[in-house]
Amino acid sequence: MSMYQNSVRSALTTIESLAGLEKELLRAAEIVRTCLLAGGKLLVAGNGGSAADSMDFSTEYTCRFSGDRRPFPAINLASDGTLMAAIGNDYAFEEVFARQVWAYGKPGDVLVVYSTSGKSPNILRALDEAKKRGLQSIALLGRDGGPAAGRATVDLIVPGDITARIQEGHKFLAHCICEQVDGDLKKVS
Repeated sequence: MSMYQNSVRSALTTIESLAGLEKELLRAAEIVRTCLLAGGKLLVAGNGGSAADSMDFSTEYTCRFSGDRRPFPAINLASDGTLMAAIGNDYAFEEVFARQVWAYGKPGDVLVVYSTSGKSPNILRALDEAKKRGLQSIALLGRDGGPAAGRATVDLIVPGDITARIQEGHKFLAHCICEQVDGDLKKVS
């Protein structure tokens, strides 16, 4: 079997493993729906490739997911390099998301984090800060969830050890959340 065929089989196995997350996914979608329809905002964070995934997720709300509708507030906390550099320099890199949660978050808002390992110190701090500030949170994690497992209001854990497959699972789950929420967002002018 070719490397390509192995990748296809691995990707299919990963996606099929997500079928058992329906309850958690529906809960995450309800949290996002309730937040946005009540006038709250999404704060979204991730490192590296997960920062790109967090950028896509926030864009689906501020721009659009499927069809035209009004924009909703979703801020990608990894998008301001100057702010991240300042916080990293003046405090520590583990604070780059937590300080933004503190600055921008309020009860009724939702923090959405991505971590393929569940071990990123800045993601752990952001989850702790969200809880301290009264925000609900959704964690898209990989492997066994690592130390991040159980810190969020809802965990969506993609099992496996291959980072690329975990990220593909995260993208699928994020789009499923969007599909669950988008219809209700289109009803609001």
